[in-house]
Amino acid sequence: MLKLEPRPQLSRFWSYGSPILALLITVLIGMALFAALGKDPVKGLLVFFWEPIKSGYALGELMVKATPLLIIALGLAVCFRANVWNIGAEGQFVFGAIAAGGVALLADKTSSQLIVVPILLAGILGGMVWAGIVAFLRDKFNANEILVSLMLVYVATLLLGYMVYGPWKDPHGYNFPQTKTFEAVTQIPRLMKGSRVSIGLVIALVGAGALWVFLFRTRAGFAQQVGGLAPAAARYAGFSARRAVWIALLTSGGAAGLAGALEVAGPLGQLTPYVPAGYGFAAIIVAFVGRLHPVGMIFSAVLMSMFYIGGELAQSRLGLPKSLTGVFQGLLLFTLLACDTLIAYRIRRKAAPKALPVSPGTSSLQASTPLTAPVARPATTEGAA
Repeated sequence: MLKLEPRPQLSRFWSYGSPILALLITVLIGMALFAALGKDPVKGLLVFFWEPIKSGYALGELMVKATPLLIIALGLAVCFRANVWNIGAEGQFVFGAIAAGGVALLADKTSSQLIVVPILLAGILGGMVWAGIVAFLRDKFNANEILVSLMLVYVATLLLGYMVYGPWKDPHGYNFPQTKTFEAVTQIPRLMKGSRVSIGLVIALVGAGALWVFLFRTRAGFAQQVGGLAPAAARYAGFSARRAVWIALLTSGGAAGLAGALEVAGPLGQLTPYVPAGYGFAAIIVAFVGRLHPVGMIFSAVLMSMFYIGGELAQSRLGLPKSLTGVFQGLLLFTLLACDTLIAYRIRRKAAPKALPVSPGTSSLQASTPLTAPVARPATTEGAA
């Protein structure tokens, strides 16, 4: 038999090896899934892991997907390290996109290209406002931030639907629920011609470096993490738990809102009901696969963007549903949670219990009966009638 035995201290090896093992298990389960669907498993894996990197254009599209995932995950890492569970980054992403789209709609042919700056700032402020609602309710009423942030995702999505079906609907859009296409001056500058990769990638990488400095080289970052790991110690040291909540949620919301602004003023170029692409939820997986470390999240964001592109290619080339992307994302998360058990526990073989020796002449029923204390017999009186 196998049993889990607590380790005397956490395994440093498995803290980094667990995501790799989880990815390998995900790949194996994915191959079995392709076979069950009647598809060639090798071809399916090539669609997910080779097609997104086989050319320069493919790499560019990979970076386009990875940029919002990384930006949102960086903000979520601040929350999760502070033990603040912001599950509603998708809503903050959407509201940031709405705010950025509102500014972009104000531009005309005479506007300067510097309007890109107000668009990005509007996205950041929009995300911070949406996350600020969660922070306010948590701070003043001790509301559960998981439920509040998650419910606000649906509010933001419904608000987006109201705007594109109503006041912001393009009158010349053949009745489609979308705004007019934003002016060219609102387009986020691209890094190179022939590719959709924008300066958002640079912003994401700079943000990863800034987060590393904040978390590991500043007193404020140290206070933020102590508040999440040991609230009592944080209070004793004079660190404010309320400030930690506000910083975590506003940072996370601002990052998600920035990602939304980069998305609508970049690849999309307008607001549509399809702005919610699931980036806010996928970024949670990115954050944990990357171990809430800026460098790790860069690699996990690239991996998750492979799942997005692979799901789209599997739909067009293999005839599989696009929901396969969510299947791979869920598999990676659950296998990671399972493999993380190895950080605190080791697997040991448990010896089977030895059977008690049976003396000759003892029946099997007697051998299987547990030993009990002898029962005293009542004394007999000699000479009784």
